[in-house]
Amino acid sequence: METFSDYDRYDGLGLAELIRKGEVSAREVCEAAILRIETLNPALNAVIQPMFDLGRRAVETGLPDGPFRGVPYLLKDLVAAYAGVPLTAGSRARRDFIPGRDSELVRRFKQAGLVILGKTNCPEFGLLAVTEPELHGPTRNPWDTGRTPGGSSGGSASAVAAGMTPLASGGDGGGSLRIPASHCGLFGLKPTRGRNPTGPLYGTLWQGAVVEHAITRSVRDSAALLDATCGADAGAPYVIPPPKRPYLEEVSREPGKLKIAFNTRSPIGTEVHPECVRAVEEAARLLEDLGHAVEAAQPDLNGEALAKSYLTMYFGEMAADIQELASILDRKATRRDVESLTWTLGLMGRTFSAGHFVRSLREWDIAARQMGRFHETYDLYLTPTVAFPPVRIGELAPKPAERTAMNVINALGLGKLLQLSGITDKLAIESLSKTPFTQLANFTGLPAMSVPLHWTADDLPCGVQFIGRFGDEAALFRLAAQLEAARPWFNRRPPKARPA
Repeated sequence: METFSDYDRYDGLGLAELIRKGEVSAREVCEAAILRIETLNPALNAVIQPMFDLGRRAVETGLPDGPFRGVPYLLKDLVAAYAGVPLTAGSRARRDFIPGRDSELVRRFKQAGLVILGKTNCPEFGLLAVTEPELHGPTRNPWDTGRTPGGSSGGSASAVAAGMTPLASGGDGGGSLRIPASHCGLFGLKPTRGRNPTGPLYGTLWQGAVVEHAITRSVRDSAALLDATCGADAGAPYVIPPPKRPYLEEVSREPGKLKIAFNTRSPIGTEVHPECVRAVEEAARLLEDLGHAVEAAQPDLNGEALAKSYLTMYFGEMAADIQELASILDRKATRRDVESLTWTLGLMGRTFSAGHFVRSLREWDIAARQMGRFHETYDLYLTPTVAFPPVRIGELAPKPAERTAMNVINALGLGKLLQLSGITDKLAIESLSKTPFTQLANFTGLPAMSVPLHWTADDLPCGVQFIGRFGDEAALFRLAAQLEAARPWFNRRPPKARPA
């Protein structure tokens, strides 16, 4: 069969249109995607579980007539369950776990006509803003293979940036869609809390911080996919008002004159790289040129308290996740089943009191009310997506001395000592210093997007973030489409194998 050589020139909707018109078959598109994955993945390690036979079988047996009928797709190997395929969450403790049913979101992906060809890499349990799990090894950024694509949806972002598929799934619990989108020159939208389903196994993932969606090259693919997947499922913990009209229609509508606040200072007082500042300043000038009202302003928030509350949530969630591993392992999990940092976080979750956990989460409610008042004045809030361009692979990994200290702490169960020493407060600031801007939308449940408007002098992508009102993805899509037309990024492609 002749190879469909123009495969990566199209977004998902573009490929679907070619298939509908009969200009290319779904089988040809599927094989073109498989060839690209096989060719490019060895240098990037984005896809850790090929599902080529399942994808081919779906094409041969007939696909649903959805908006993405015949379009190749990849699933992040976290939360998104595909019946009969391992769901490792980047952890060796789960390497043999095979779910017996699809998650509701995966079912909706299939109904949209997407052809799922594999699972993408992520850090263990989606914990980090880099994708370097011990189980699968690091994923590399196509813009510079010596650097990270970000995390936790780093495998998906790397694959889309390289042109393996035009879009891929991801989840966002603290920036895990937006950070990789920024690092890889892509569009990443985190929907409003409750917009996409989390069933049937989950409800409030990470206390409501996590929402699943996708990383895309085009704005319209993100909009059309959200049209296909949004809406509550049975037993949903949140049921929010549906959109007034399809999001794909919003992409073709003018955004009107928006009042936009911008800020480049880190909410936790840490350094922000000049390129990330420049990205926002350039975006602000572009917005003014497009007729929007832009001014420097920021919400009145306690960034340090929010950072500490975020880490406290990590502690509690990891303690619960490690405890629940017993149902997979048929025994109680030990520190050898997970990475050292994961075990340390779980140890802290068993150390802090339930009262401390609840008090920490109340900071999220305070922030949500503050943002509600802020959005009475401003339509959108513009910040850098990240505080630094992509770091080098391994740069944020624990140093040998730190790893040794963690192993001693884990072996002796010294969680209480860590708590009393104040090290955990320091850890909260240090762990978020490279990515302090994205968590706000997760605390508050607000929709947010990273838009690829800037590249550094070293030709590394550097996105800007917009946070919108609760439930108002429509405004984000309208503005994103306007920015995409004014400063196109679709045809800006990375080198495929730049030396590390």
